[in-house]
Amino acid sequence: MNNLSRLEQANDNAAAFWLAQARVHGWQKVVRPGFTAVRCARTPDAHRIVVTRPYDEPARVEEELAALLEEWSTTRVTLEDPYLGLDMSRFGCVHGRAMPVMVREPGSLEAPLLGAVPSSGSLAGGDLTVDEALDDDAFADVEHAVVEGFPITDRQPWARGGMLPEGLRREPGLRAWRARIAGDLAGACLTYDDGRATGVYWVATLPAQRSRGVARAVLETALAAAHPDRPVTLIATALGEPLYRKLGFTAHGQSHWWSLPDASKQ
Repeated sequence: MNNLSRLEQANDNAAAFWLAQARVHGWQKVVRPGFTAVRCARTPDAHRIVVTRPYDEPARVEEELAALLEEWSTTRVTLEDPYLGLDMSRFGCVHGRAMPVMVREPGSLEAPLLGAVPSSGSLAGGDLTVDEALDDDAFADVEHAVVEGFPITDRQPWARGGMLPEGLRREPGLRAWRARIAGDLAGACLTYDDGRATGVYWVATLPAQRSRGVARAVLETALAAAHPDRPVTLIATALGEPLYRKLGFTAHGQSHWWSLPDASKQ
């Protein structure tokens, strides 16, 4: 194991996940010793900033971040502070409740809900199946499930490739997982492996398919197939945290997500 804490590994994975998207979309990026920022060029711009390391002088970091937001003429932002020491309110930002940064230590599942994952990468149980999105049509299904199920409100109605362009599927380390019930799209998630940890992102279930074990099946498949020899990181919503704990995740910190008042949940 390297010298990074599990929290720092989670931060670095989140930063790398957004940098992968920046490469594919052609977005501007800033990487500094204590944070990574991506200028998500949308209408309006919706920027992402991940604080990656602890800081001794919160006011200095606040000024640095505020200067970047001004330089980018930011109107919407999600700023992740996993050290809870920043106060961006004087720059017009607000934050919601702190969310746990969770990590699952390397190792296989003790008792998978739907059985072992075959060599094909699929997990089957009755009419519920989960497979890896290995072609562009399957990847579009994953995008559709995330946009409608997470949901990503500023990407609704869903338009193919608007959020997850096909080139993202070919980014090293990124894998996507699709759940179907009797052949109908039910849910999805993405994982991103940076060589030290695997991050889980956008675990989503379509509204019509909820309470049918979709999220658990997607996660079990990803945990079993996406580098089980590495720690797995994620940031948990209140809705998802109980499931993550059942699957062996534990909290290694809390993260405040700052936004400007008109920022949508991403």
